[in-house]
Amino acid sequence: MLKLGEVLRDRGSRYAVSGGPVAGRAGVEAFLAELKREKKYAKATHNTWAAVLTDGGAMKGDDGEAGAGAVILKMLERAELRDHVVVVTRWYGGVHLGGDRFAHVVTCVRAYLDAVARSG
Repeated sequence: MLKLGEVLRDRGSRYAVSGGPVAGRAGVEAFLAELKREKKYAKATHNTWAAVLTDGGAMKGDDGEAGAGAVILKMLERAELRDHVVVVTRWYGGVHLGGDRFAHVVTCVRAYLDAVARSG
């Protein structure tokens, strides 16, 4: 599991990104459960995620941040990253960000993809 921690802040909201290799749907569920064992992630407002599985197709979860899972999924498909889950975590800061929240999801996923490329 690779956790980049806080990637950015905007109007009180904080964003982080995590991810790692997974084996199938059960692997995605196990990854999310492991991430949420850490109290700060369990208490986050949103843990949005996506994965492209060779044996199960595309999966995504918005966790209340409508449309964010689709943004992550599209980026994973473009990067051709398979059997890997990416989770963008947001701690809501009290101010609605409107469309900026999608730009922040993109920034987080880019940071994660860059870190994976550097390590691999």
